Amino acid sequence: MLQKLLIANRGEIACRVIRTARDLGIRTVAVYSDADRNAQHVQLADESIHIGPAPSAESYLVIDKIIAAAKETGADAIHPGYGFLSENEEFADACASNNIIFVGPPTSAIAAMGSKSAAKSIMSEAGVPLVPGYHGSDQNVETLRSEAEKIGYPVLLKAAYGGGGKGMRVVETAKQFDEALSSAKREAQASFGNDKMLVEKFIGNPRHVEIQVFCDEHGNAVYLAERDCSVQRRHQKVIEEAPAPSISTKTRTEMGEAAVRAAQAIDYVGAGTVEFLLDTDNKFYFMEMNTRLQVEHPVTEMVTGQDLVAWQLLVASGEPLPLAQDQVEVNGHSFEARIYAEDPEHEFLPSTGTLHVLRPPQANAHVRIDSGVIEGDVVSSYYDPMIAKLVVWGENRTIALRRLMQALNDYRVAGVRTNIDFLRRIAGHKKFGQAELTTRFIEKYDADLFTDTSHLVNDYAVMATLAERLDEKASKSANPWLTQHSFRMNQPRQFGLSLQHGDDLLDINLAERDNAWYQAEHDAAWQVDRIGEQLFFTRNGRRFKAHVMRAAHEIVVMTEHASLRFNRHNVTDTLEQETAAGTLTAPMNGTVVQVMVNAGDNVTADQALVIMEAMKMEYTIRAPRDGEIDQVFYQAGDLVSDGAELISLKDE
Repeated sequence: MLQKLLIANRGEIACRVIRTARDLGIRTVAVYSDADRNAQHVQLADESIHIGPAPSAESYLVIDKIIAAAKETGADAIHPGYGFLSENEEFADACASNNIIFVGPPTSAIAAMGSKSAAKSIMSEAGVPLVPGYHGSDQNVETLRSEAEKIGYPVLLKAAYGGGGKGMRVVETAKQFDEALSSAKREAQASFGNDKMLVEKFIGNPRHVEIQVFCDEHGNAVYLAERDCSVQRRHQKVIEEAPAPSISTKTRTEMGEAAVRAAQAIDYVGAGTVEFLLDTDNKFYFMEMNTRLQVEHPVTEMVTGQDLVAWQLLVASGEPLPLAQDQVEVNGHSFEARIYAEDPEHEFLPSTGTLHVLRPPQANAHVRIDSGVIEGDVVSSYYDPMIAKLVVWGENRTIALRRLMQALNDYRVAGVRTNIDFLRRIAGHKKFGQAELTTRFIEKYDADLFTDTSHLVNDYAVMATLAERLDEKASKSANPWLTQHSFRMNQPRQFGLSLQHGDDLLDINLAERDNAWYQAEHDAAWQVDRIGEQLFFTRNGRRFKAHVMRAAHEIVVMTEHASLRFNRHNVTDTLEQETAAGTLTAPMNGTVVQVMVNAGDNVTADQALVIMEAMKMEYTIRAPRDGEIDQVFYQAGDLVSDGAELISLKDE
């Protein structure tokens, strides 16, 4: 068994690996950048080594620094986690050259699957079904465009050396091809250091089903059930589940056996995932093989009762697999929901800031929280914005889904925007409950998933005001001279609060009479009570609970229906920031990747002007109307803050 393990990663996966290693009696070493000096994975590990500045290209992606840290601490193995260097054959080679065990497959297997085009050829020879497409080496734009026309639109552009939705674009028409190709190649180069592209037929309404495989050095190979990862945004998974629902035993077995053939075709060792597209006619096609542990591996652990990281460490130590295929059992059903710091209402833009409030649901035998942050930590623009993975188990899919909904209702976060409401709408959607899954689920039901909450704003603002009143009253109760706050001779008590919600300024003024609070021009009697940490509101006799959280100037009101965010409005230092007419501002903290116009250029509405990148996500800023570029304030490579003016535009 290994003696000391260095984890070449950060965040929740580093914490997760450290916990299993500790259970097995293996000492652990963490690495950290400037931004992660006080991170949770650093605090959990037995030792830690500083490896450089915050940008991952100067720290977590620098192979020499990782190897040096392992040698300095005497680590005999390195676990790469997922992302970063986990599928980097040069890194696996460097480990071998320095007599360090790489907790992953052989370099040859990484190389074989690292190129999607080479992988397609290997899979074809192994008898694994493939999606029609072009996987050749000629990367000339004219060649790729011609191949797309042969395949027929819509087509899917995919980075040959990519994963996680990076360097991937759906192209609906020939007119969109050149811009989509440039964007995909640029993103692929930034993410993987290689901009080679594949062109494949885009299958419009498939499911994304993947098989967890495991192989050892003794020729043993098994598949550990399957996961359905169909619900995605920007080609990145949002909610995963195991086992995949509504699949016949025959199809399930055929996919599992095909996945094992795929792994054996490249002499695989360790944990891997073979991903398939499952069409509506139950035909499945090989997409790719990820030569690492997947983010969604906990759902497999929940239904099989196995610790996949423990399996990895056993296999890396030369031990045989713990189970044969006929010993693998699947019990119940599991969901994983990824809690992200992002804004679904604004194209899932990442949200940065301090986690002033972070209260996950209580973990138990049915609920598991995998996280790398705690309350008070900062979500920065340098890394992936995932806060946690919420994993639930139930005796069947219905029970598991109810537990997922309950856990999402209990999740409380303030300080950054999150996708929790969005996840609740997915989990509560009728078609999701009926397991009518597709990779286009979010697009198909966007009217249900991106709901208008404007009708809730006033009531939620009243709740925020009443909670503020309750806290202010409690804070002054120790002083008998202040217990009559808002008292007016022959007038009802009054309490008011000015709140900012989006672009709207709300003046909430309440008057108390007959033991209830009333708002002018609104026929509602409000009451509020605190029992422990829970607030109970009564509106016209109907009682319900809500969470009201405060973070600096922000107040978040969360019920089972929605979460709304307000800012306290200060007249002398307004929070309302009107954007000057004719300006284009940064929608997030990030880096300018490309500026596509110059001062004096005439542009048309919807023309691409600036491309930004943050948290591994690319965002294009487009012209809101026809006009002339007046000034350009930033260039490629510049770091910009949320709200910074990028370009000024004047009428043509």
